This record gives sequence, structure tokens and C-alpha cells, in this order.
Amino acid sequence: MHTWGRTLTTAGIRDPRLRDDYTRQRKLVAGYKRNAYVAVRLLLPPELVPHVIAATAFMHHTDLLAEESSTDPAGGDDRFTVWEKEVRDGLAVGDSTHPVLRPLLHTASVHPGLREHVERFLAGAPMDRDFGGFADEAGYQRYVDAYSFPAFMLVACLVLSPDADPEDSRALCRSYIDGSQRLDFVNDLAEDLGDGRLTLPEEILTRHGVSRSDLERKRDTPRSRALLRDLLEQSRRDLLASRSLPELAPPAHRAFVRAFLALELLTNEAALAKGGGVLRESAGPSPRAALGVLLREYRRRGR
Repeated sequence: MHTWGRTLTTAGIRDPRLRDDYTRQRKLVAGYKRNAYVAVRLLLPPELVPHVIAATAFMHHTDLLAEESSTDPAGGDDRFTVWEKEVRDGLAVGDSTHPVLRPLLHTASVHPGLREHVERFLAGAPMDRDFGGFADEAGYQRYVDAYSFPAFMLVACLVLSPDADPEDSRALCRSYIDGSQRLDFVNDLAEDLGDGRLTLPEEILTRHGVSRSDLERKRDTPRSRALLRDLLEQSRRDLLASRSLPELAPPAHRAFVRAFLALELLTNEAALAKGGGVLRESAGPSPRAALGVLLREYRRRGR
């Protein structure tokens, strides 16, 4: 694995200010999802690594501002509105002074296909900013289409082959993000409810005889466990349906895509094993299991 400085140079990033920006975002992403960050550093070609990190950092920053405004309209909405305008202005002129946006715009100049996904993601962000819950599964699916899918494509468009069949690519990416988003909503249930956000469809709660109060009070009952198990099993089915996604990536990127999917499946297994415990805290794969995935793909990539 290249040193970070050499990685930036290999990616053609030589301007000191840009190097500082990418380095700052690297530290933030490493603290946000450690396993995914290690997979990026270990398994992707160095010339692509800073660009994936910049796209991930932009997605996370936008997501945080959108969620802030949904829980604190008096303060957060202004910050999101300012950010939205700053992004659109940056896209128009191709530059920005913002340390999150500046590297993203540079990445978009190297990978022009990213721009349309930034615009789609930004257009869908109000659905997260104005989030009021889901009445039913159809509402959840609209959220995935408008917000989760464009968010995932910020990174997927950099990793998958531009020559991949568009219909196959969309179907597999859509299946992956459906499974991943459902998993996140279950796994982050305690944190989201603490922020006043119920991310499970009301229709599904009613079907299982579980109330919002049950979840907020962390009631680990047969009904709540059945609810969580059903959601996680659906998540697993969608993730497994995207198993051929690595075939749509260039050979040098396939180890990363395989690892990314395998880590998500491990997280799903950990949440299933935890059962009602996810009402108190999220689940994740053991460090040994995650390391095993990364080492296996690193050796496979080397061969």
C-alpha cells in the first residue's frame, strides 16, 4: 500500500492546498467508517483512492447537514440551504474555497461522470432534510430512489466500469443500496430514535404489532425481534441479489467491490445475531472477521 503522500502524487494531486483538502477528508472518512476506509486504501489503485474519499466525504457532509435540519429546523435548515447553494455555485464555476467541496470539484474534473450524480444526490437531499417517516414500504422505496441510490452512485460511478451495461448496473446497484439502506435503518435504530427519527415504515410496525413506543423504550420482545429479523432478512436477500456487481467493475477494482459487499453482509449477520440488542446499540462484524475479508481480497488481488 502506498504512503498517503505518494497516493496523492500518483493521483496527480500536486497543488499544496488540494493535497491538504484531500488529507483532511481522508482523516474524516477514516473515523466515519474504518473498515470501508481500509478497504479503499488497501484494495483500490492509488490513482483512484483520493477521488473515492472526496466523494464519500461530500456525501457524509451533505447527509449530516440534511439530518441536522430535520431535527433542528431553526438552526440546521439555514446551514443546509447555504451548503446547497455553495455546491451549485461550485459546480457552475468549477471551484470553491470550501475544504469539502474543493476536492470534490477537482475529482469531478478528473471524472466528469461524477457531476450528474452530485446533482441528482443534491436534488434528493431535501427528502432527508424534510424526513417525517414512512407510512409504508412504498414510501421507503421512494426515499431509496430519490436519496439513497444517488448517494451510493457518487462512489459507484468511480468504481464501476463506464462501459458496463446501464440496465444491469442500475439494477445491481439499486438492489445493493436497498439492502444496505434497510440494514442501516435497522442497525442505527437506537441512534435515530434518540434523534426523533423513526426510519421503519409504520405499516410494517403495525403488521408485527409493535409500536414506536416499544422501540423507543427498547422493549426486546418476541414481536420486536420478529420485526427486526424480517427487515434484516429482506436486507440480506437484496444484498445477495447484487452479488454479481463486481463483474461490472474493471479487474483492478473488483477486489474492493467484493470486499465492500462482503463487509455489508457481515454487518447484516452481526445484526441478526444481536437480535433485539440493536434496539440498544448497533451491531458490526468482529475485527477478526473484517480483517479476514480484507486480507483475502488483498491476496486475491495480488494474484
